[in-house]
Formats: sequence, structure tokens, C-alpha cells
Amino acid sequence: VQLQASGGGLVQAGGSLRLSCVASGRIFSINAMGWYRQAPGKQRNLVATITSEGSTNYADSVKGRFTISRDNAKNTVFLQMNSLKPEDTAVYYCNADLIPYSWHRAFDYWGQGTLVTVSS
Repeated sequence: VQLQASGGGLVQAGGSLRLSCVASGRIFSINAMGWYRQAPGKQRNLVATITSEGSTNYADSVKGRFTISRDNAKNTVFLQMNSLKPEDTAVYYCNADLIPYSWHRAFDYWGQGTLVTVSS
């Protein structure tokens, strides 16, 4: 099982980016999926999560600007980021709580991270 994130890049303040993350491999089911970010010299923090039913949760700092969504049929989670600010600059990591085939419990998986840089 692996998670592959994409969509990062350099954008000016006020711009938009859309991140994608695909979970692949022998997956039985996926529970929550989410995005976290880590700025240089800081700890990794929650950005947004979404359950398999579509319930969402956001960090206060991104509410109203970021939207998380998922395509369950394609094991993919998205993060639409609008009105980006320089303080949004970080490596963004996708996360999935999923049950692989042949297992009876869920495990936490992480993608490799994608860099988002917002210039002022």
C-alpha cells in the first residue's frame, strides 16, 4: 500500500492550488483521509480530514479557504487551496487510515509530501 501526493508548487499570495493523493495497493477499505503540513522548523499539523461518509474537519487557519474532498471509487483525496498566504508555505502530507487486505485492523499510512510555496 502506498500514498502518492501531487499538485504542489510555487504560487503567489492570493492564488490557488489543488493537491491530490491516491492510495494504491491491496486495500480493503479506507476510513478517514486527510492532509497535514509541516513548515520548516515546525511540527507537522493537521490541515483537514474527511471521513468515508464525507464529514470534514479543518484547522482554524484554513477554514473558508481550503476544501477537502474525496473520490471513494478512486481512493483519492483532494485539497483545494484558495486565497493562499505566505504562511501556508509548507510540505503537505496526505494521510489515510485504511485496512489492507488480509488484515483485520486499520493502519496509518502517509504520502511522501508535496511542497507548497506561497510567495508574497
